Amino acid sequence: MPLSLVDIAFLQSERAQKRLVSLANADLSDASTLPLLSQLRRSLTAREAGTVLTMLRLRKKAIAKFPAHGERMLFTEAGLQQASGLLARQYRARQFEASRLLDLCCGIGADSLAFAAANREALGLDIDPVHIAIARHNSSALQLPAQFAVRDIRQGIPSGYDAIFFDPARRDDRGRRIHHVEAYLPQLSLTRQWRAREIAVKLSPSLDLRQVEAYGGALEFISVQGRLSEALLWLHRDPVQPFATLLRKADVLHMEDDGEADMAVTAPRGWLLEPDPAVLRAGLVQTLGRHLQASMLDERIAYLTVDQPAPTPWARCWKIREWLPFQLKRLRRHLLARGIGRVTIKKRGFAMSPDELIARLRLRGEGNSCVLVMTRCRGKPIAIVCDEPKLGQAPRLSL
Repeated sequence: MPLSLVDIAFLQSERAQKRLVSLANADLSDASTLPLLSQLRRSLTAREAGTVLTMLRLRKKAIAKFPAHGERMLFTEAGLQQASGLLARQYRARQFEASRLLDLCCGIGADSLAFAAANREALGLDIDPVHIAIARHNSSALQLPAQFAVRDIRQGIPSGYDAIFFDPARRDDRGRRIHHVEAYLPQLSLTRQWRAREIAVKLSPSLDLRQVEAYGGALEFISVQGRLSEALLWLHRDPVQPFATLLRKADVLHMEDDGEADMAVTAPRGWLLEPDPAVLRAGLVQTLGRHLQASMLDERIAYLTVDQPAPTPWARCWKIREWLPFQLKRLRRHLLARGIGRVTIKKRGFAMSPDELIARLRLRGEGNSCVLVMTRCRGKPIAIVCDEPKLGQAPRLSL
């Protein structure tokens, strides 16, 4: 249910606030929706009851991105989806040197509030009056002095600000992903009209790099605790090869191109490494491999292999039991002979889907389990049998 300014005003009322607080831990499963709505309808209109339920659900979803303050904030579905997580917001706020920043297409105000928390003077602008009303509420709720105003930035932006952060919408009105930077809402080319000492643009991490070549600057791919989060285009920085940033609770790591020659290609060794997705998107697989004294299985496949587990947070690691050239019947016999009845499939450069491969292997579903990595070595398909990691996730080793 899209929220209106009337809905926001209601949500800020004492009537709504009492219900949001009292129902903060309510069961919001589908089976509980009708009884909860019936309960709310005893003292609220149908629209008001639906608005409270919508905000309760959004606050539940917001916990991951706003772990400390989400229960006091207001959201829209689109605004919450576009907002960065806490580590990314805090990191980005530290990267600006300027004291006065414009946050363009500010949405629900998450980045403006991060700038304010970092003792910056921030003005957030957005074309949507509902988002601006929510941003103002969130600023008051968190007691952070960011300012907000409704503005169509295509008609111009205020002067006198040393830095600009631009976060255009990457989904259309129907929620479909927008894949080209000149189709963003607004488009990336709008930045050519702006003048500021620092300008950064948040982009989709899956963007085609050719779309931003003409803009220069530095392109940064950000991984938050191993999950690709976003791309940032720093227009004021000298052009460099894309670089990777890994955000963890305790520290921030960067990786840049080392400019060295290609690395060796070998058969699988003792351990298999899967580089962090920010490394993959920044094209730094070989840089990481050289740092770890690893080799590649194939020049076009982003797996690395080493003799001993590598002390790095930049990759996940599996111990290799054995490997063999891929042939379906041979692989099935090999797994059955070793009592393996369950496999977890990982693949790169392998055409068959995991579900199709599992169906065609016809394993018995009992006995031992393993991770089965289907990939290529020197252009030829292979299967790598790896130990099953504990807790369902390969470790990021830091020995």
